[in-house]
Amino acid sequence: MSDLGSEELEEEGENDLGEYEGERNGAGERHGHGKARLPNGDTYEGKYEHGKRHGQGTYKFRSGARYVGEYVKNKKHGQGTFIYPDGSRYEGEWADDLRHGHGVYYYVNGDSYTGEWFAHQRHGQGTYFYAETGSKYVGTWVNGQQKGTAELIHLNHRYQGKFLNKNPVGPGKYVFDIGCEQHGEYRLTDVERGEEEEEEETLVTVVPKWKVTKITELALWTPTLPQEQPAADGPGQGEAPGAEGGGELAEEIRPLTDVSEGELDSVQPGEEDGDASREDGAEFRYDSLDQGNVSFEEEEVRQPELLD
Repeated sequence: MSDLGSEELEEEGENDLGEYEGERNGAGERHGHGKARLPNGDTYEGKYEHGKRHGQGTYKFRSGARYVGEYVKNKKHGQGTFIYPDGSRYEGEWADDLRHGHGVYYYVNGDSYTGEWFAHQRHGQGTYFYAETGSKYVGTWVNGQQKGTAELIHLNHRYQGKFLNKNPVGPGKYVFDIGCEQHGEYRLTDVERGEEEEEEETLVTVVPKWKVTKITELALWTPTLPQEQPAADGPGQGEAPGAEGGGELAEEIRPLTDVSEGELDSVQPGEEDGDASREDGAEFRYDSLDQGNVSFEEEEVRQPELLD
């Protein structure tokens, strides 16, 4: 589920001349507010400093894409919004023409990612929302891939565990809204291939298989109450214990892991991001996660027995 760092059309530099209308400094450089029409058909209106885009401005590509935000020496840097020709958009921080820092990406299929970016890719803590199923991945990302401790939240249950190369791996548990937990682990298993396929030298495909180890009651989070203070301690003794920390509950129960784009030459704006989002929507449809429903092997505990 890498973001692929979708490549946009490159903005032409001001050394490419073109038409300009606006303020200049004593040296004749574009300086202050101005409007420019570049030779390739792109336009820019905003702040300049010593001949370079610098400050707040709006750059419109002839493709229909546009960037509205901050510039530093001709490069997107600071807060800005990039809208792609397909309708997807990124709102957040930029550094040296790349998505970098905190930002939100809205994909054309309705998916969205909110979290940290590094050099154009999802990297760090973030949340990916799947519009088709209503599910959410809340956890860590490394170079655009889901990796590390995370929580996959469905409509009536959630999975908590670790992920590697987009797949859940190792020990984890399903927490059901009906009030129980199913513990187990994901093991990577080779996909069965037909005889003709076996004769060919192809890469072996592996899929995660869920193996149940035990079922327990729901483990509720219980706050540790402070020791009761003597009545002589004065005002405040009537307040509910732990009330002050109540606002941090949401942070406490979140997984320890929550979860960047420039103008390059070869790919149309948003093209790769759009493709990535369509792939993203199907990535978690393992046998055990399809459409938010959990299925188990015959030798494992079946869902109806779990609900009794």
